Amino acid sequence: MTVPQLSVILPCFRGAPVAVRTVEALAEYLPTVIPHWEIIVVDDGGGGFDIAPLPDLPHVRLITHDRNLGKGAAVRTGMLAAQGTVRIFTDVDMPYDRELLPLMAEYITHNGFHLVIGDRRLPGSRYAPATGASRRALSAIASGVVGSLVTGGFFDTQCGIKAVRGDVADALFQLVRTRRFAFDVEVVYLALKHGLDIKRVPVRLRRNFGSSVRPFRDAARSGVDILRIKLRQVRGEYRSPQLEEILRSESSSAFARFEL
Repeated sequence: MTVPQLSVILPCFRGAPVAVRTVEALAEYLPTVIPHWEIIVVDDGGGGFDIAPLPDLPHVRLITHDRNLGKGAAVRTGMLAAQGTVRIFTDVDMPYDRELLPLMAEYITHNGFHLVIGDRRLPGSRYAPATGASRRALSAIASGVVGSLVTGGFFDTQCGIKAVRGDVADALFQLVRTRRFAFDVEVVYLALKHGLDIKRVPVRLRRNFGSSVRPFRDAARSGVDILRIKLRQVRGEYRSPQLEEILRSESSSAFARFEL
């Protein structure tokens, strides 16, 4: 089988009809921009795909959790099951411009980045007006706390679209333990701790079919998860021989080219 150049992972909970619409749209669009691709929908225990089945295509897969484990767990399952040389996860309603997919893949395959991350704070982004004022305020506070405690003032960690090089995804997502909304923070934290090259890109929110996020409750849970992330780091649980070997190999190749 031909290795897909791009895998798109869509975590889903009680959103089978939305997943079907997104997969149909992506299955029509992706062949126009990339020859070999796959779409993986991860049903996080919500069901509904017996009533609203996915298109019967060889490059579309459905993976099912027996029970609800959380969005982070669904993304982890999809990223580790994917075969693509670039793997992108986003929300099941695909709220951002679809043109982001080939752009993010291009940054990884031709510009050498390990991760490409949507950032709602960059010039050119259009996001905030589509969300409620209270949620925007809470998001800003949460981003500030995360930046101070975890990512050292780094960028928007929780934008809902991220791309990872395939071999890096295999190693990185083996380390991810956070199952719910703070998993994005853990992914970025791990990338920074391991010295991975990260590219930020602006995003524009095109549509939003609603969210299961309950801001105050989930903010509290995310705070607990962030403390757990710090504790895992202190305990040395985030060491990765695979990531170390990837970076060592790339450094050796770079030095060899420089000497030539």
